[in-house]
Amino acid sequence: MTENTRNTTVMVTGASGRTGSRVARSAEAAGLTVRAASRARGFDWQDRSTWAGVLRGADAAYLVYPSDIGAPGAAEAVGALAREAVGAGVRRLVLLSSRGQDRARDAEEALHASGADWTVVRATWFAQNFSEGPLVEELRLSGELVFPAGEVREPFVDVRDIGDVVATALASGDRYVGETITVSGPRLLTFGEAVAEIARATGRELAYRSVSPRQYGDTLLGFGVPAEEVDPLVEAFAQLLDGRNAYLSEGVQQVLGREARDFTDFAREAAAAGTWKS
Repeated sequence: MTENTRNTTVMVTGASGRTGSRVARSAEAAGLTVRAASRARGFDWQDRSTWAGVLRGADAAYLVYPSDIGAPGAAEAVGALAREAVGAGVRRLVLLSSRGQDRARDAEEALHASGADWTVVRATWFAQNFSEGPLVEELRLSGELVFPAGEVREPFVDVRDIGDVVATALASGDRYVGETITVSGPRLLTFGEAVAEIARATGRELAYRSVSPRQYGDTLLGFGVPAEEVDPLVEAFAQLLDGRNAYLSEGVQQVLGREARDFTDFAREAAAAGTWKS
């Protein structure tokens, strides 16, 4: 840890979420000072009056693509926040984007055009989507995961690896400026195979059932999820789960100098913590 690292304050959006919380932990472990930016702390992607306060005095920022806003609003928000950050003297920005999602590329382009010293981290589907959020409740309570993924194979990435990659980029000065780092897990699994791994780790009988993206959207609406949040999710699922992501990326190895965490290890650790205990 260098003196410069100790004196660096990083604003972390989504600090209470799946990736932001890991970025915050990894950044602190790297000696950076973290300023959490979340709705609970008064930050709102759709309310620009909340941005100046979290940017003031920061040296760098981590931006997570706000997919719940929908397109083109998400890309516009990323570009606007990036420009405001640069105007406030916060030039070093790292954006978490989605590998294979067309709308996420619009946000990347908005970041590029902002004048920032940018790095993009493109990630595949998170392993922790099975252990945090609505999917875990399906598995835990019903023993079945209903999801619109068919038999597509995905290189599930552990969000702890994302956190470590982002923190390394932020703590490495100019080393990764202007670069896109693409991260994935170390092997391809279908969603059914992933559920089977979780079943083995828990000792429970768990099943996977595939539905279409639209059917899944109707299910979410039935659960009370607002339509303005469901529609972007359905669009994203239709894109990301069409097979376009069925390949591996080497970003974790390239940045961290080690192999990406495997899904089996993730499932074993989460099961030991009681994540899917009925």
